[in-house]
Amino acid sequence: MAPIRLGMVGGGKDAFIGAVHRIAARLDGEYALVAGALSSTPEKARDSGLALGLDPARSYGSYHEMAEAEAARADGIQAVSIVTPNHMHAGPAIEFLKRGIHVICDKPLSATMAQAEELAEAVRASKALFILTHNYTGYPMVRQAQAMVAEGALGKIRVVQVEYPQDWLTEAAEQSGDNKQAEWRTDPERSGAGGAIGDIGTHAHNLACFVSGLKVEKLAADLQSFVPGRRVDDNAQMLLRFEGGARGMLWASQVAPGNENGLRLRVYGETGGLEWSQEDPNYLWYTPFGEPKRLLTRGGAGATGAAGAVSRTPGGHPEGYLEGFANIYTGAAAAIRALEAGQKPDLSLLPGIDEGLDGMRFIAACIRSSQADAAWVAL
Repeated sequence: MAPIRLGMVGGGKDAFIGAVHRIAARLDGEYALVAGALSSTPEKARDSGLALGLDPARSYGSYHEMAEAEAARADGIQAVSIVTPNHMHAGPAIEFLKRGIHVICDKPLSATMAQAEELAEAVRASKALFILTHNYTGYPMVRQAQAMVAEGALGKIRVVQVEYPQDWLTEAAEQSGDNKQAEWRTDPERSGAGGAIGDIGTHAHNLACFVSGLKVEKLAADLQSFVPGRRVDDNAQMLLRFEGGARGMLWASQVAPGNENGLRLRVYGETGGLEWSQEDPNYLWYTPFGEPKRLLTRGGAGATGAAGAVSRTPGGHPEGYLEGFANIYTGAAAAIRALEAGQKPDLSLLPGIDEGLDGMRFIAACIRSSQADAAWVAL
């Protein structure tokens, strides 16, 4: 079976997330990168394309040029990966969707709610698929946790606790002049109004909802910008109220020394609890009420088909970040092939426009709440 012809917008020289997406796309042999508009600077875009071995004729100076040219080719791209800063998600996505080209986009959905709504309109009007890479939903033991909750292993959910602390912005790294990631992620014009809540808080929110199967209805958020001069939040603490009566708490911080990528989720129901940590992703703790804790391992005894379906190596061999991204890409490939064969694609475990809009509403609600002295607001 021929690989899906893939293009990329963004992800050129010195870009971190572009390389991650390229590795994920080729891990299972489902895609071939054949075109790109890899930088907003035409010369840098061409140089980046050359470094990746792209045909110079298909290394474009802008996404507009790429969308028009590739749509006109008999061998044009079938899908495009968008790995730009947040403010440049909606524009390219809309251009490719209008031409029937499937879109795989990094999160969050966009920098502003207006952009998000415009993109949502384009998704609804297009026959092409839109997939959002909330990669943590692709981890095998997260899939197992989601399946266990859905099957009723915990009973009715009561409490959801999620946190995502980092420490890389403890100092004003954006002022150093040599940290591109810090510069755009703390610039509200490029990242959007949310700092830590937009960058990692959306991951925590999405993970909590994915595993619990519940949506957040209201929140009360307290946002801080601890580093002097920083224009977006770098720490967020909040209370959550989920549909059905469950309660929760979310903490996202990029100024917590000693933390690298400490995403952690705990879900408790009437009959049991689950605990999972991103930095030790092959393990899932399950505790039926009144019984000893049980350690479930990826590939080990107690692992279910939900975990096995997205595992590549035998138990005991770590899988994590890159493979989680790859599971999103491979799931997207299966959906694209189904759609092109005239079949209904299975999108049940793939984040899309609805999850993207939920994330944008989450960011907006956090800001509104914090500005009102942590008042309760609806999403």
